[in-house]
Amino acid sequence: MRAVDIIIKKRHGESLDEKEIRFFIEGYVKGEIPDYQVSALLMAIFFQGMSAQETAALTQAMLDSGERMDLSGIPGPFIDKHSTGGVGDKISLPLAPIVAACGVRVPMMSGRALGHTGGTLDKLESIPGYITDLEPAEFRKGLLEEGFAMTGQTAHIVPADKKLYALRDVTGTIESIPLITASILSKKVAEGAEGIVFDVKCGSGAFMKGYDDAKALAKSLVATGKKMGKKVVAVLTNMSQPLGYKVGNFLEIEEALDCLEGKGPKDVMELTYWLGAWMLVLGGKAKDVSEGKSLCEEAIESKAALNLFYRNVVRQGGDLEEMQKKRGSWRSEYSIEIRADKDGYIASIDALKIGLAGVYLGVGRNRTEDSVSPTAGFIFDKKSGYHVSKGERIATLFGKDSQSLEAAFPLALNAISIENTAPSISSLILEEITVS
Repeated sequence: MRAVDIIIKKRHGESLDEKEIRFFIEGYVKGEIPDYQVSALLMAIFFQGMSAQETAALTQAMLDSGERMDLSGIPGPFIDKHSTGGVGDKISLPLAPIVAACGVRVPMMSGRALGHTGGTLDKLESIPGYITDLEPAEFRKGLLEEGFAMTGQTAHIVPADKKLYALRDVTGTIESIPLITASILSKKVAEGAEGIVFDVKCGSGAFMKGYDDAKALAKSLVATGKKMGKKVVAVLTNMSQPLGYKVGNFLEIEEALDCLEGKGPKDVMELTYWLGAWMLVLGGKAKDVSEGKSLCEEAIESKAALNLFYRNVVRQGGDLEEMQKKRGSWRSEYSIEIRADKDGYIASIDALKIGLAGVYLGVGRNRTEDSVSPTAGFIFDKKSGYHVSKGERIATLFGKDSQSLEAAFPLALNAISIENTAPSISSLILEEITVS
């Protein structure tokens, strides 16, 4: 078997079999197939696509390239959630303890901010002392005692994905649906999830901005997940404006705590309950979404979810007292306000522009080696649909330094549109995909 023959086969639009896909992935991880040949195959996949069978085979080969989390001896069910990324998307933070409080274990392997989308690990690490690089034994202990644990991907979990992603990033093949599917699913299966709820974003701040592309990705994730024997559902959600009123690392920890106390923003609470309900359905703890939502609400009202979050913070090295002390006051000294230039209604807040401005502020990063600031970000006073008077404050920006504010302010200002008439507000939950 030769790598070049496999490249030519896919270039012609033919389907690759499991042996050919495995040969390529194993050879690349071992260093036997060079970057330039893998790049050629990635581009062929980008243009020719892959069948559901091929995508499942690619996912399996990537999964088998490294170790898996050993969850044996821990009673399940194990259900996780994956978001395709957005701006102000702190849903994982309240979601994991809520679902855990309802009796479903959540093995959550999260990522860092890259580009305009935020990263759960960066948010958690803004809690003083919080550790996200857990050893397998600590991960297991957290799952057993709190019902959830949050960690980053280790070098031994799906190493093929790390190598392939870096190559996709520099070869213009990031947006390939089969490659995205295999990347996401291989990591989720490796962490031990028996079922996965996919939050597939759509809109200006989403990875897949067009509805049709987002739906195609959702269908691919569902089809491939089922072929791998997993319980899966995909929920298409609106990412045309930031989620919640706070965008930033510690700022989103604050808003997550608000949610766990039952007083979070309406959109964040709605999405958290919806995704949580589906996780409980997949985990066999609720017969339908309505019952699942009720169980999630009970976990909030009883303070069970909040207490689990506190226990997790302590377990993973966080300083609970310091976190509470900084809550509501830990802000960068560099700030600037956006005020309305006329009377009217906020017609839109472009999530992509806010996300890109956030990178300048220090919320996110352009390169994996860039650092982020825990105190940078946005606090919005008003969002789409609200009336504002001329001179009224709409948002406050916090930057890592004065230069970051100068770079971010024009972009953020341009993201906010004010019109004379009230806009129609799009639904947050757009569609559910349960079949391929």
